[in-house]
Amino acid sequence: MKLYKIATVQYVNASVEDCWDFFSSPKNLQTITLDNMNFEIKDFDDKRMYHGQIITYTLRPLLGIKISWVTEITACKENEYFIDVQRFGPYKLWHHKHFFEKTADGGTKMTDIVHYALPLGILGRLMNLLVVKNKLKTIFDFRHNKIEELFNSKSQPKIIQINAEQKSI
Repeated sequence: MKLYKIATVQYVNASVEDCWDFFSSPKNLQTITLDNMNFEIKDFDDKRMYHGQIITYTLRPLLGIKISWVTEITACKENEYFIDVQRFGPYKLWHHKHFFEKTADGGTKMTDIVHYALPLGILGRLMNLLVVKNKLKTIFDFRHNKIEELFNSKSQPKIIQINAEQKSI
């Protein structure tokens, strides 16, 4: 299995508590997802994020093809981190860690680390090279820009890319 990694850091002009309030609500996933992906939450228990929470949704990431995705929150510590894992969906593995750290100026450093693998062996590797890694870059760039729009003034630092080329490990 070929494992890929995406890691980003973004500084947000808001407290850890305000960031947590926004990002711990599954309802806000739609806000930070590209409109053309037709993201729609199908089921969740209308509660803030917690360990064991299941969220189901549909989206159309490529060519208008509708897919279902089931996410489980496998770890969660209020105002510090949460981890979501795909239980059903297009990836062989999807493990996404979100970290929130207070900065000296009262803002928040948000770090996202995604490990993912695709099914279908060599065909999956080819799909990653030709389509998936570029689509994921587009999705994370959109999220970055939306977070800038929602939280930051023009004077805030921009995103710092770590492993911006989506290194395989």
